[in-house]
Amino acid sequence: MIKKIFLCFLLFLFTNQTFAEENIMIMKLKDGDVVIELFNDIAPKHVERFKKLAEEKKYDGVVFHRVIDGFMAQTGDVQYGNSNLDTYDIRRAGTGGSDYPDLKAEFSSASHERGTLSMARSSDPNSANSQFFICFQSAPHLDRQYSVFGKVIKGMEFVDQIKRGQGSNGEVSDPDKIISMTAK
Repeated sequence: MIKKIFLCFLLFLFTNQTFAEENIMIMKLKDGDVVIELFNDIAPKHVERFKKLAEEKKYDGVVFHRVIDGFMAQTGDVQYGNSNLDTYDIRRAGTGGSDYPDLKAEFSSASHERGTLSMARSSDPNSANSQFFICFQSAPHLDRQYSVFGKVIKGMEFVDQIKRGQGSNGEVSDPDKIISMTAK
């Protein structure tokens, strides 16, 4: 009986560890690695899209085209914001997405706190595609308006070092970029 309980316990630990690791991503920035936990339980379609684009290396080389001090850093335009591709156009960065269809909103009670990852979208709540932002500090006015799908759990100090933009829109000239985005 004790042997069965012990085996069940080991199975439980192994299963939870595997599940936890499959929802951890590493975003490499110029100043260091950022560890991200994805929230598959509250935004499964957004997490699936994020992981798919990362697996396809679509985020590698994508710039932070909109960065507002005290608010957020936006990136993820895999169409016009990827500095590794011929389609890169800093003037159009922020207007593109992936070849996949837009996602239906997955709004939740998750708060936009420091380190939160949330999908960017247009005025249409169901228009998220590939772009996302990371909050520098709490932004409660975004709660239940954008799909939260993850959070920085280590390396937020490297996110804090992303080059800031100018003006109220946070447009960045010569922006920093995601060097790589990989699963742990």
